[in-house]
Amino acid sequence: MSTTTTYTVTGMTCGHCATAVTQEITTIPGVEGVHVDVATGEVTVTSAAPLDESTVAAAVDEAGYALAGPRDLPLI
Repeated sequence: MSTTTTYTVTGMTCGHCATAVTQEITTIPGVEGVHVDVATGEVTVTSAAPLDESTVAAAVDEAGYALAGPRDLPLI
């Protein structure tokens, strides 16, 4: 069963930002999908199992942005 978590990322302003964040988060083992909404700063990550927040924060930092925190969403 997959886990979906939405994080808030600060500092993103364009499509390049979204691509950079997506590329870094996709390298985390177990990540199945990433959707970035630049307008809201929300990054929704689907993974095989819950991810360690510090791992996601490190990936976002590597892309040049900052993780503000997660917001768990119920599975549909």
